[in-house]
Amino acid sequence: MASKEYDNEYDSQPVQSSARPAGYDDRDVFGHEEGNDIKYKTLSWQLVAVLMIAEIVSNGMLSLPSSLAVVGLVPGLILIVFLGVFATYTSWLLVKFKLRHPEVHTMGDAGKILFGPIGREVLAFGTVVFAIFATGGQLLAGQIALSALSDGKLCLMLYTGIFAIPTLLLSLPRTLDGLSWLSVVSVASIIVAGIVGMVAAGIEPTPDRQVDIVVTTSFFSAFISITNPVFAYAGHFMFFVMVSEMRRPQDAMKAAFTLQTFATTYYAVFAAVTYVYLGSAVLSPSFSSLPPKWQKAAYGIALPNFLLAGSLYAHTASKLVFVRIFRKSRHLHSHTVLGWGTWIFLIFLMNAAAFVLAVGVPIFNYLIGIAASLFAAWFTYGIAGFFWLHDEYHDNDGVRAWRRKWAQTTLCVLTIAVGAFICVAGLYVTIRAIVDAYASGAISAPFSC
Repeated sequence: MASKEYDNEYDSQPVQSSARPAGYDDRDVFGHEEGNDIKYKTLSWQLVAVLMIAEIVSNGMLSLPSSLAVVGLVPGLILIVFLGVFATYTSWLLVKFKLRHPEVHTMGDAGKILFGPIGREVLAFGTVVFAIFATGGQLLAGQIALSALSDGKLCLMLYTGIFAIPTLLLSLPRTLDGLSWLSVVSVASIIVAGIVGMVAAGIEPTPDRQVDIVVTTSFFSAFISITNPVFAYAGHFMFFVMVSEMRRPQDAMKAAFTLQTFATTYYAVFAAVTYVYLGSAVLSPSFSSLPPKWQKAAYGIALPNFLLAGSLYAHTASKLVFVRIFRKSRHLHSHTVLGWGTWIFLIFLMNAAAFVLAVGVPIFNYLIGIAASLFAAWFTYGIAGFFWLHDEYHDNDGVRAWRRKWAQTTLCVLTIAVGAFICVAGLYVTIRAIVDAYASGAISAPFSC
């Protein structure tokens, strides 16, 4: 079958002089790029690994110590490690699906293969929405950092606006290669910032702190804490975009392994050390629990990471729409007025939407939880099970192929079930949190300081 031929090319055929497997360009989203002004497929797997780390290991990490405070040290660490291993498995399923379907550029393209035209529109919409919300989340992280660095001398909305400007500018390169080397700085900044945070917590721990091995709590409180590590791994929705711009897509799993190994290890160490020294009163983001001088140092060092992560999300939202409009068009690969005009407009639109949502919607933090439950739960975990089941069914003899590989089939079905559970439970606890926030008067006014 045709799909078998493509799989064999990745596994055994010699790589041609173009550094891509024979036949890949026949269906590839960017096609043959020889002679084009703008070349997308330029990334090595090492740079893709850096981009993945820069995108995923960011402000979400700073919520993990507070999760340990809710469920306890041991359950929290078990959950972080389990979800890291689970995310590695779903990364493998995603990469296999991409190699089998080179035309897939986004979750929307994958949705068309799995569920038809409606699936394409739903998943494409979800990708754009989640990317915009994630950009807004990074703007809020930048707001908190700038406020800490300046002792809160300005209105918080102004801090968000100040941070939004460089985020927009860094989103502008048309290819991920234009952001890849900046991502090296981003990764270095979050690593160093995390180390500074852990050192600060160790040097000046919280007096009379309470550290629990296990905490008994309600489902509502426990699941809110569980969503923090779940969504700290929520970057799979960008993997198709990144792999599409690799010179050798068959090396994509090396990048994914590098990401998940680093993220799981770093998350576990950071969460445990910070929680042990700051105790159950640790805030989210955890840097805000540090003494002022250390808080400023940690936030200041982390700023490049917040900037790059926000830029990557806005870039991804823009590129999904841009490629959808100009796929197989000269405007995709050439320096045309229409191409660049559309790209700049999309970048401005996505960043502006993120800014307006972040400062103008009083329940924006809760909306991030809703978007993450609706989309990230599926993009990171649930939908990966459909990838393998679909290809195994169509490449072999249908249901009998599932029966023969019953262990893998069971894992994929469980993956779908876990995604569904996270989605439904996440929506429940987030909506309940919104109701409680309104009842307590904790909701602020739109565009307020």
